[in-house]
Amino acid sequence: MRLEMNKIVMEFGPVRAVDHVDLTVEPGQILGLLGENGAGKSTLMNVLAGVYTPVSGKILVNGQETVMKGVRTANACGIRFIHQELNLCNDLRVYENMFLGDELSKSKVFLDRAAMTAKCAEVFRRMKVNIDPEAIVDTLSAAEKQMVEIGRALLFRSELIIMDEPSTALATAEIENLFEIMRQLKSEGVSFIYISHKMPELFEICDVYYILCDGKLVAHGNFADINEEQVTEMMIGHNLHASEFENHVSRATEEVRLSVKNLSSGILKDITFDLHQGEILAVTGLQGSGRDTLADVLFGVESFTGEMVVEGAVMPNRAGDRSVRRFMRHKVGMVPRMRPERGIHNDLSVQDNLSMGYLNARAKTPFISARAEAERFARQQKAMAIKVGSPRNPITSLSGGNQQKVILGKWLETDADILLLDNPTQGIDVGTKFEIYRLILRLAEAGKAVIVFSAEFPEIRNVADSCIVLYKGMCNARLSREDLTEKNIMYYSTGANLEGL
Repeated sequence: MRLEMNKIVMEFGPVRAVDHVDLTVEPGQILGLLGENGAGKSTLMNVLAGVYTPVSGKILVNGQETVMKGVRTANACGIRFIHQELNLCNDLRVYENMFLGDELSKSKVFLDRAAMTAKCAEVFRRMKVNIDPEAIVDTLSAAEKQMVEIGRALLFRSELIIMDEPSTALATAEIENLFEIMRQLKSEGVSFIYISHKMPELFEICDVYYILCDGKLVAHGNFADINEEQVTEMMIGHNLHASEFENHVSRATEEVRLSVKNLSSGILKDITFDLHQGEILAVTGLQGSGRDTLADVLFGVESFTGEMVVEGAVMPNRAGDRSVRRFMRHKVGMVPRMRPERGIHNDLSVQDNLSMGYLNARAKTPFISARAEAERFARQQKAMAIKVGSPRNPITSLSGGNQQKVILGKWLETDADILLLDNPTQGIDVGTKFEIYRLILRLAEAGKAVIVFSAEFPEIRNVADSCIVLYKGMCNARLSREDLTEKNIMYYSTGANLEGL
């Protein structure tokens, strides 16, 4: 299928989100769509997928002008959109989600459960993933849910698949498997539009690039003719230099803010470390190393054995709302991974989301002051450079980067002394990433103690004083700043030092 978008314009009130954009996808082509958060990428794709009706412009499918009256029209044209925010019903089974709206039936009354289950199993075999079609979606991991979304697009013969940050929750092996599937489908004539902020992925899998900035198309061409530095410069309008983080100065003092001794939970075994005032500690490890579990334990979300002391107070080892509140009241804040599912309240406004931490951790009365809420928002909007039309707009109207800034601002309003940042730049463009790195360094300079959970070496190198490397639930190494190299992290992440023991 050959697809053309000509002079597409999309507006939300006075805001022009997409400004006369042209885009062409050839059969069997993988197009990389790039741009900062808020550049208009998702909006443009929502126009193509029939979610939004453009103000003006045309969409041509195989040379024929087509009006996308809704998602069903786009699906009928062979266009499927795998959104960054997972669109799954957690209470339904996997096969029910896969066929939702397109159920198979034996008659006009009865659904053909066996046929749907069999077709799902066939797709998963093709994808080389082990997911039970009968499983309840809520029991799946984030990575498995992402594979279900991808499987749903493959279940029905699609000619153009749009993928918005599909690798966010996937491990390296799963990403490689996804790329293998994409290459196979490409050889069969299927086209892709691939949205990602991960440059290595884009250069590995994509043929051509289109770059948006402030809703406008600023460049397009072949990936073979360009490098990462040039792409970044076109995206943000100027060059970024990671070298600004090379002259790293630790702000850590002797004062211990968090002390963990012989902590065990699930896969975790006897984790022991201290976190000091002004220190930035990174925690890394491969998928399944226990990194996610440790982040949750340190905020009271998961039960544990052992001892955890926050500024002299022994913390409860039972999980639950009361435990989380106690952590919050002892000035621990957490920016969670999987922002759409765990970080924001989709039905609330930007301002209400920003106030949630304060209201739960510090509010002394059951009454909410509209004036105080407005002051909190204005303070953090200025500090974090949050781009928003109105604080009363829904949080979902913001780009991913601006949502992340709101979440960070929420915890800063609680005056948290210990900040747990779990994948803090997940799904965020390179320009905003650097803003967040600078913010993390400023927080340490102000005396905050910070733990950054991340699998990205450049991120760890840019901010960390030291790094704990997890392997199969145990602390395999704690690397000093001087020893922080990608080679060393991979060495201990894979347990290479333990071979033969």
